[in-house]
Amino acid sequence: MILLLGHTGYIGGAFSCELQRRDIAFRGISRRDTDYTLRDSLINLICETKADFVINAAGYTGKPNVDACEIHKSECLHGNAVLPGTIRAACEATGTPWGHVSSGCIYTGRREDGQGFTEQDTPNFCFRTDNCSWYSGCKALGEEVLADSECTYVWRLRIPFNHEDTSRNYLSKLIRYDRLLQAENSISNLNEFVIACLECWSQRVPFGTYNVTNTGSITTKQVTELIQKHLLPEKEYNFFASEEEFMQIAARTPRSNCVMDNSKLLATGIEMSSVEDAIVQSLRDWSGE
Repeated sequence: MILLLGHTGYIGGAFSCELQRRDIAFRGISRRDTDYTLRDSLINLICETKADFVINAAGYTGKPNVDACEIHKSECLHGNAVLPGTIRAACEATGTPWGHVSSGCIYTGRREDGQGFTEQDTPNFCFRTDNCSWYSGCKALGEEVLADSECTYVWRLRIPFNHEDTSRNYLSKLIRYDRLLQAENSISNLNEFVIACLECWSQRVPFGTYNVTNTGSITTKQVTELIQKHLLPEKEYNFFASEEEFMQIAARTPRSNCVMDNSKLLATGIEMSSVEDAIVQSLRDWSGE
């Protein structure tokens, strides 16, 4: 039995669909069902369901984007930094292994050697470097809380997308925004992300932190060109002249744009398609709301 926290959210919903597809017994939990932010309540829930694995897909991202986290700081801090520690305490008390959905937004740019960030690299877009959004800072704190946790997977998601046209889908955002910020990023196909996370558990790969991103990186302009080629040939795009202009006109807080290395995950035998292949397939399978 798998206990899935935050099953009604964007990420949790994808986990629910894949668990159902695999016919794996699970119980989706939202805070309206049980307040899993309380250690004792979560312990009781784990014992009641006899869960042998817990997935935390809950968190606070802000709507419509991370700018909202600059206003709702308490909710963001609790959902992304405090909650992982609470779940860790409950899982350790019951001897239950678990997986936590984290984020690659704790980095910016590339490593000094020009390569993507690995799981061993210290976050450079966090409160300790004093250059980040409140959201990124809280996500980095959440990982610090789990730094020495045993029997735990930390799965780093990065700018999720797939073939379903929704407000949280990166491709949907690029289709709808009037002006875009040109940047280079690693990104994660949501369906592949969920499959990879579940494979970590089913294959019993070593516990630890994994960058669960598609292989390679891509610029905003390259993504828009793929959208034009495979979905909307008449679509026109405009870009901000610089990040400074973007911050002045369209954002309250700095954004994380970074390149990540997924070789640790690939070394386990779990496959991730290339960024371009994943985007093209999503566009070919595109499904509107």
